[in-house]
Amino acid sequence: MTEKVDREKIRRVISSVPLLSASATQLLQTTTDPDHDLQSIVRIVKTDATLTARVLKVVNSAAFGLINEITTLDRAISYLGERLIVGIAIGDCASQLFNKDLQGYEAEHGSLWRHDLRTAIASREVVTQTGADINPDLAFTAGLLHDIGKALISDYLSGTAAEIIAKISAEQTSDYLSAEEEMIGFDHARAGHELALAWKLPATIAEVIRFHHTPAAAQPEYRSLVYAVHLGDNIAMMGGCGTGADSMHYRLDTEYSEYLHLDSNTLASILLAVNEEFNKLERSFAEAGDTH
Repeated sequence: MTEKVDREKIRRVISSVPLLSASATQLLQTTTDPDHDLQSIVRIVKTDATLTARVLKVVNSAAFGLINEITTLDRAISYLGERLIVGIAIGDCASQLFNKDLQGYEAEHGSLWRHDLRTAIASREVVTQTGADINPDLAFTAGLLHDIGKALISDYLSGTAAEIIAKISAEQTSDYLSAEEEMIGFDHARAGHELALAWKLPATIAEVIRFHHTPAAAQPEYRSLVYAVHLGDNIAMMGGCGTGADSMHYRLDTEYSEYLHLDSNTLASILLAVNEEFNKLERSFAEAGDTH
């Protein structure tokens, strides 16, 4: 029998999760400010010796194939771009969550990190290739964090996957998100949102985490970004990179077309670009010792 989860129980789970580092928090706040510049990113990273070392290791990994080694932080950040800097910072200090075995979803080790990374890349490509008026690096960051709630509720879902899939197949429940709520009284989007509040994440990112499966319910000012990550999430799963039993068991909100102009040719182009970028980034993180 599954255990019901309420908000207080989720908050107790969250209290055991390490806070984001000061530099990661500053980076998230800064990159959501449309008026920030690259030097503001450099200044934050320079205050964190561990993050500085990680950035230099990633940029000089074989995956990027640079002829000459980059030895200065300014050049490294300029080359990698802010989305990867934020990704490195989040991946380092939230590795406990990204590395968690999602037994409740019957997922392979490392599935959450790989799915979130692929979703981040796909979300950015959706924004870029559809010409949407959305910051593509913000879409990347939001995509990277969208499913973090799965790490919080996975243990409570242990042994439920087969029953949930059977209910969805029999149309006794609409999708995996609804089934989570029915099974344990909480779903991963709500759990992730509670963590976003505890981490004091920017409202834009918190909104994506809360509504990435139900984008029409997001606040109007954030809705286009939420739809971009909604599509990025589905594209990641279409590419064979989900988080276990729940993959492709969510509803696609077709109202995305009101916010993003995505045709079949653009989708094919996005899938190709995501595959290429994902393989490169996964190698670069692994070679730098960031083995999520």
